[in-house]
Amino acid sequence: VLANLFFENSTRTRLSFETAMKRLGGEVLNLSEVGSSVKKGETLYDTMQMIDGYADVAVIRHPRQGAAQYAADAVQIPIMNAGDGAGNHPTQTLLDLFTIRHGQGKIDGLNVVLVGDLRYGRTVHSLSHALGRFGASLTLVSPEPLKMPPEIVKDLKSSGCHVEESEDLAPAISSADVVYMTRIQRERFPDEAEYEKVAGIYTLKAEDLRSVQSDMMIMHPLPRVNEIHPSIDSTDHAWYFKQAFNGVPTRMALLCRSLGIQIPEAIV
Repeated sequence: VLANLFFENSTRTRLSFETAMKRLGGEVLNLSEVGSSVKKGETLYDTMQMIDGYADVAVIRHPRQGAAQYAADAVQIPIMNAGDGAGNHPTQTLLDLFTIRHGQGKIDGLNVVLVGDLRYGRTVHSLSHALGRFGASLTLVSPEPLKMPPEIVKDLKSSGCHVEESEDLAPAISSADVVYMTRIQRERFPDEAEYEKVAGIYTLKAEDLRSVQSDMMIMHPLPRVNEIHPSIDSTDHAWYFKQAFNGVPTRMALLCRSLGIQIPEAIV
């Protein structure tokens, strides 16, 4: 039994974990803040104590950074982090790496451009570390208020990863192997006025791709707002829907590993 514990909104992550567990023959319990005792003031610790007795593995998404680790420390069953505030999103990173490897045939030596909300974007926090470990070069494109946290940039550089930072998207994508777009996250901004200053700052359209490499991949963790124009959807550069579909086999494999069961040959 998988417990899906989502204290923030989710479409792809929640549904792909549920689909993954059901394809493996398991059952799924879904819990959200609305409709549960969390709404009555129950603590995360107490909630996790209950889940420890009801499920064999749990997935948690929570608005507080570090919540997944806290939950894992409170129980005996395996816990997977499906996003902890502006912290990390490791299972998204695994499906991203799978997608890049499938599209480019490798990760080592690739030029990957991360675009948009690099300050609050948990997907790019996790992905940047993983890409650095696999030997990719990174170009970080964002407006000044949304730059990658300096401690992450420092860690990347100290590990030997080549990192460049820019506010200009056009020159960055001209030599890119992968362009990873992200939305500007309204919900992470403490001030609406600050959000409005940067909303919609980066948008890719089909005409912007005339000088890019023929096999350049455009990815996005979704949901998109206006970062990728629909005119790109029908091009060979569009990988974001395939990327989302890869969440199911990736999370099937993760569940198998967590539960100590054999990974089905169909997803190997």
